[in-house]
Amino acid sequence: MHDIKWIRDEPAGLIDALARRGNRSDEAKAAAEALVARLLDLDTRRRETLTKLETLLARRNAASKEIGQAKAKKDEATAQALMAEVAKLKEDVPALETEAKSIEAELNGELAAIPNAPLAEVPQGADEHDNVPKSSFGTPRTYSFTPKQHFEVGEGLGQMDFETAAKLSGARFVVNKGPLARLERALGQFFLDVHTGEHGYMEVNPPLLVNDAAMFGTAQLPKFEDDQFAAVNIREIALVATGSASSLDAYEDLISEENFQRRNPGEQDYERLGAAYNATATAAQEQIRRFKRKRWLIPTAEVPLTNLVRESILSEEELPMRLTACTPCFRAEAGAAGRDTRGMIRQHQFTKVELVSITTPEKSAEEHERMLACAEAVLKKLDLAYRVVTLCTGDMGFASQKTYDIEVWLPGQNAYREISSCSVCGDFQARRMNARYRPAEGKGPRYVHTLNGSGVAVGRALVAVLETYQQENGSVAVPDALLPYMGGLKTIEKLK
Repeated sequence: MHDIKWIRDEPAGLIDALARRGNRSDEAKAAAEALVARLLDLDTRRRETLTKLETLLARRNAASKEIGQAKAKKDEATAQALMAEVAKLKEDVPALETEAKSIEAELNGELAAIPNAPLAEVPQGADEHDNVPKSSFGTPRTYSFTPKQHFEVGEGLGQMDFETAAKLSGARFVVNKGPLARLERALGQFFLDVHTGEHGYMEVNPPLLVNDAAMFGTAQLPKFEDDQFAAVNIREIALVATGSASSLDAYEDLISEENFQRRNPGEQDYERLGAAYNATATAAQEQIRRFKRKRWLIPTAEVPLTNLVRESILSEEELPMRLTACTPCFRAEAGAAGRDTRGMIRQHQFTKVELVSITTPEKSAEEHERMLACAEAVLKKLDLAYRVVTLCTGDMGFASQKTYDIEVWLPGQNAYREISSCSVCGDFQARRMNARYRPAEGKGPRYVHTLNGSGVAVGRALVAVLETYQQENGSVAVPDALLPYMGGLKTIEKLK
């Protein structure tokens, strides 16, 4: 989230940042100029309203004292006039307070929707085609046969089942089993062991459900609400659907398994039950915002890990703080319709090892390079060919100042695909979380800088291992680095 004082003092800075994200097109620049003008107008109105409010409050306090002084002098006429003035001021103050809060909310809403400013060295570009190669590792392997895609390998082994997953959960889910499930677990454990044992990250086991404030803090809300999964208490769904606590009781009685079975439900019961649910479906998106006990399934462990420092002031000695976690992640993939519909590349549920760093502004660039090296290290140990690209202004994420993507080579697809993104966010997330630190030299608190990266995506690593280590007979060799985690199993073969 941007500092309105910075925008007020240097409006051209935000205009240039947004124009760069729009590839410096005339439309992007015009939109940025209009947005900044709107922000500055809101800021002026907000400050003018607050000044009026402060003036009214000061006058009310002064007049209240003058009433006592007039009464002490037995000047009843002056006292009555002052009392009338105070009464009028008391009427005017709430209206100004409401106006100030309304303008503040509108300003904050506008600020929350603005992406981070790219660093000066981020390459200019419109999309992924303008990303700039940074480095590479390994050479794509050659095969004496035509390599298959991971889902063909997994299904051929009888250990990757999308059909059954669809029966359980719908599209974009998978059931892995047997040695393949163990291989997936081994990858997550291996990544954690390397990052905690060799790279100095502290392992964390965070909640998988978080509140609105946590999602706002790392900028998943409000911009990317449609890409998230929400979990809501069933009692509250019923309450919103039926509109009252009394009808909630009736609704719960209706769906009570014991009562439902005992009464031998008829068509009318089913109609009532359906009507209660349909009421939520009619305006689901609006209603979901009203659920007080709503929680969000984490799209990545970046959310809980970064928010561990929210609303706190750290000492500089505590920094850098390096955290890692291996968790399930959940994404609705609302913007990915029709993309990667087969296989494990783009799933609603996947496992990922996340890396998060909290550091000082002076160290964030150095920490970014370090985080990239940590993510690369696990791929090198698996002997997977990959390349690193610097994302251009048009392809980088909403909260990022600069992002490196690691793209692993997939022989079955004959293409490089993303397996990790490492981003430095500056103080963008810290402002949303109010996360600060106190410098060692004793100056006032400053906002921390936050970084996040995949270290790496376990599901995509499994994809890469299956495609890279596949053999002509359909089996898959276990990479040497994973042998200690596989109980002596060196080859994954078809289940008998």
